Amino acid sequence: MMVWPKRQPRSSLGIRLSHAITDEEQRGLVFAFRARVIAVIAVMLWLVLLIEPQRQLYYLSVSFVLLLLGAIPHLLRHHRHAVPIRLAFVLLDAILITAVIVLTPPGDIDSGFPIQMRVRGPEFLYLMLLIVGAALSYSPLQVIWTGFCVVMAWGIGVFLVQMRADTRQYDPAAEASPEAILRLVTDPYFVGYFNLMNQLVLAIIATAILAAAVWRSRRMLLRQTRAEIARADLARYVSPDVADAIIASDRTFGVPTTRDVAVLFADIVGFTALSERLPPDRVVRLLKSFHERGSRVVFRHGGTLDKYMGDGFLATFGTISDAPDAAALAVRCAIDLQHELERWNAKRAMRGADTIRLSTGVHCGPVVVGNIGSDRRLEFSVVGDAVNIASRLETLTRRLGCRIAVSADCLATAQKHVADLPAFASAGIVQLDGREQSVAVWVWPADRQAEPAKA
Repeated sequence: MMVWPKRQPRSSLGIRLSHAITDEEQRGLVFAFRARVIAVIAVMLWLVLLIEPQRQLYYLSVSFVLLLLGAIPHLLRHHRHAVPIRLAFVLLDAILITAVIVLTPPGDIDSGFPIQMRVRGPEFLYLMLLIVGAALSYSPLQVIWTGFCVVMAWGIGVFLVQMRADTRQYDPAAEASPEAILRLVTDPYFVGYFNLMNQLVLAIIATAILAAAVWRSRRMLLRQTRAEIARADLARYVSPDVADAIIASDRTFGVPTTRDVAVLFADIVGFTALSERLPPDRVVRLLKSFHERGSRVVFRHGGTLDKYMGDGFLATFGTISDAPDAAALAVRCAIDLQHELERWNAKRAMRGADTIRLSTGVHCGPVVVGNIGSDRRLEFSVVGDAVNIASRLETLTRRLGCRIAVSADCLATAQKHVADLPAFASAGIVQLDGREQSVAVWVWPADRQAEPAKA
């Protein structure tokens, strides 16, 4: 017994690309309908100026029918059979315009000119407008189908005119002088195959060019959408600015280099004790909310989120490209983090949840920036003494009784670029754990209640 393989589910990327193309087609159809309305109204105004009053009602009624034929598929564009409905109405458009051109107007509104003259004049250009308008739909299928409908409708219409008894045609088998041929082609009742073939061939060429242009536009849209999706997916695992740099650069991205950056460490104070009182699912929700709020503030200040570390995170400023104001960005980000935490605590207090306290350490200096790890697993990060100092400053906030601890060098650099920083208080010269050299530290808020810093 033959076992048919199961159909493989479409990938998430394929589904999102399909949705992107579908959305773009829908926007294109809306745009095409609006352009159709404008074009038909323009034609109606032109007809009012061009034709006699007794014939205006007939042609304005035809224009109104064209608006109706465009409105129905537009209103049904979300129907499950929207594509065949739209293609059917394209055929009706071509038939209607062809019929209005090649058929004698009803009643006494006929101008009296032979109908053969209408297929030799510029009226065929109204059908070409259908092909041009189809290009706005972002669908090569609709362009090709519109061109096919125009060629078929016009070809059949002209053929029926040629079959009329009063139509004169050129007989290539009969010998005629140039004067006789001239009299024939200028006869109002003459219809020649050469003129028809010119019209049909040009319509086919225009259809092919427009279909190719729409197809190329769709390919460009696919590449752009694929890049946007890749960036969005990549930004879930790395900082958005790193994702942009990876996509925009060549294979040399992440080569380790030395750069002056500002480093910010942030950590929830007393998280271990807090997590003991909460069930695991609430702990996860707490961390997720904290990370979302913290990363939003970091990105708002142009920072790079280096990594999450449990109940804290490491952010850097001036990492991807040199930023002279990196220190100012980091200090303002640290203060904004505290303000964001105050707003969050106000919401938590309203529902009876424990308040959260955040400690932050900021320092700036030279670090090595680039890819760290093995060929199988790389991580874009920073390494250097400046990172260690920022980490020690964050830990120091517990002893100093403050929320933000900034090295004096970093604060002085920040104040060169921003004059309206909040007031910081000096905590003196502090010996950091694990380091031989001491660091001058400034803390925020300036009116903290803390034990004296040990020099």
